[in-house]
Amino acid sequence: MPPSSQPLPVSVAIVAKNEAHNLPRCLASVRGWVAEIVVVLNDTTDASEAAAREAGAEVHHRPWLGYRDTKNAAVDLTHQPWVLALDADEEVSPALRAAIEAFLARPDVNAFAGARFPRKVWFIDRWITHGDWYPDYCLRLFHRGQARWGGDAFVHEKVEARGPVATLRGDLHHYSFPTLGSHVAKINPYADLFVRQQQTRGKQFSLAAAILRPAWRFFRAY
Repeated sequence: MPPSSQPLPVSVAIVAKNEAHNLPRCLASVRGWVAEIVVVLNDTTDASEAAAREAGAEVHHRPWLGYRDTKNAAVDLTHQPWVLALDADEEVSPALRAAIEAFLARPDVNAFAGARFPRKVWFIDRWITHGDWYPDYCLRLFHRGQARWGGDAFVHEKVEARGPVATLRGDLHHYSFPTLGSHVAKINPYADLFVRQQQTRGKQFSLAAAILRPAWRFFRAY
């Protein structure tokens, strides 16, 4: 279908810290066809605020409350009935934009609490379109009154909807690992968050899991 001539009743919600290098691409993919863009910055020291304001975004500064709670704080700052939650290193593809426009034009759209779609990862120099990484279906478009970020407070947060969820075509592009160094740099922080998560749950180290889980994950992915 042709692009909508009027902005959709959608608020884009983004939480970012020192993402001036990623924000222009992300914001360019939604600018002009959504009614509102809200960027929540946390202890940012680079030009992220300038990049967000240049794209017409509303900018707020908030303390870090963990992934789940900070993202919910960003949602609370939005005003449109539908929220599209993005990370700064993500980009809405033209195909996904068309799918979102078609979904919101459906006469039964209000019967849904949200919509999910595949996320495709750019790893160093190519798209990954197989294994555990694709299609990585994400529920990111949701009605403000029928969904919230849930899951663990530390890591692996996810949107939890109170109603039916549609599945859309079109990929959400994820530029999470532009270099091998960027991949390695993420391992230790996420490992620390995982340990905190397991400690909160009262779980202890398991030698059997340490031996068998990596083998199972390798088999499942490949």
